[in-house]
Formats: sequence, C-alpha cells, structure tokens
Amino acid sequence: MNFLLFAQLFAQDPAPGAGQQPGGFMNSPMAPMFILGAIMLFMVMVVFPAQRRTSKQHAQALSTLKRGTKILTTGGIVATIVSAKDGEDEIVIRSEDTKLRIKRNVVAQVIGTDEAEAAKG
Repeated sequence: MNFLLFAQLFAQDPAPGAGQQPGGFMNSPMAPMFILGAIMLFMVMVVFPAQRRTSKQHAQALSTLKRGTKILTTGGIVATIVSAKDGEDEIVIRSEDTKLRIKRNVVAQVIGTDEAEAAKG
C-alpha cells in the first residue's frame, strides 16, 4: 500500500510525443476558433431569434394602442392614453393632472385598460 503511494508521488509525466500533445486540446491552435464558433452558434440559435420575437411583440403592442389603455413609459411614468391616432408617431397621455405628448416608441409596457377613459371617446 505504501509503495503505491510513493509511486504516485514520484511518478513522472510521459515524454512529450509519446502519445498525446502536452496540454491537451486547449493548447492546440484550433482551440480559439472552436470557442469562437461555439459562441457564434449559440448567438444564432438562441439569442437572435429571442430578440427578433421580442421586437415583433413590442411592435404589435405599440400598434394596438388606443384611448383608455394604461401604459408604462421607459421613463417610469404610469399613464392612460388620451388620444392615439393610427399612422401618427405621437400620442397624448394623462398621468394624474398632467397631459403629455410622447412618441409611441417610448411606451415600454401595456398595463391594461381604463374603462372610464375608454368610454369617453
């Protein structure tokens, strides 16, 4: 038993060229290309389609904005849409006692509808 322990302590690596290249795959000249290829494959298969899908959903939500819809802007303002005309890039929102004119692309999220405001128009 003790002999095996001493043999492991004093064992030497095999001579280079006696089988495998020292250092394994990560020391080969193709390793950076392999890693770069794996990252690009991940981007093409996972990240880009998810971004495209999210972008389409956001564009669809922006196109369906109408009077009475409650929204959250990228600036953190929670408001209700007062007027939104199809084909125009600007909408008018109301938050408490303030009316603001904003661009459609500033809308971050559609929260719901305000039934009282929707009934006015």
